[in-house]
Amino acid sequence: MLLSIEQATVPGRLQAFSAQVNGGELIHLLGPNGAGKSSLLARLSGLLPGKGVVRLAGRPLEAWPRASLARRRAWLPQQQPPPGQMAVFHYLQQHLAGATVGQDTLLSRLIAAFQLHDKLTRPLTQLSGGEWQRVRLMAVLLQVWPGAVQPATLLLLDEPYAGLDVAQQQALDRELAAFCRAGGAVITSGHDLNHSLRHARGVWLMQQGKVMQQGRAEAVLQPETLRALYGLAFRKLQSEGESWLIAEEMR
Repeated sequence: MLLSIEQATVPGRLQAFSAQVNGGELIHLLGPNGAGKSSLLARLSGLLPGKGVVRLAGRPLEAWPRASLARRRAWLPQQQPPPGQMAVFHYLQQHLAGATVGQDTLLSRLIAAFQLHDKLTRPLTQLSGGEWQRVRLMAVLLQVWPGAVQPATLLLLDEPYAGLDVAQQQALDRELAAFCRAGGAVITSGHDLNHSLRHARGVWLMQQGKVMQQGRAEAVLQPETLRALYGLAFRKLQSEGESWLIAEEMR
């Protein structure tokens, strides 16, 4: 068991929630704006205090030395200003997990995947919003990519697809899938129901600080459930062997 959540709460922001997450799982956290998704992710990261117990690899988050925790868990907040004038490559180097087998190959692959070859010497403050998002994503992947030294790691992402074009969204999908195949687990928030229907292994639905449902994506993302969550009518259509969710006006 990689992550164990036992009645985790944040007073006034997050109601008690329990779950277990294994290595290899990709979980999408969905719900309206203000539902508490960011609060839950921050609580699971150990950066937002609260009640209950969150265990990573069997150890409460509070018992982890900070440096060790940073190598087993990475968190990407929605917003993060660039930390000064350092070059992109210097920033990425600070997130490398140390001398591990295959690290140079991983570094080269992620640079290509996120199209950062021509950005490596540029100061962080001279990046566009989308470029900075790609750099941040690459950094957290480097920080906790599973390997022989750390076989199971956790990646927490708060709306990671914001600011990415279609090609970069697909690149992120590929890298998150590879991260899970390597033994890591990902919990990510978002708003694209059809994207979650295709890519998520599990879905947690949130409303007003409470996880209302959790389970397999296909089972959870049902029209009646989504109607109660968003106040919209939904239909599930089938096309070329795939399911699609369509939102409609309430009548």
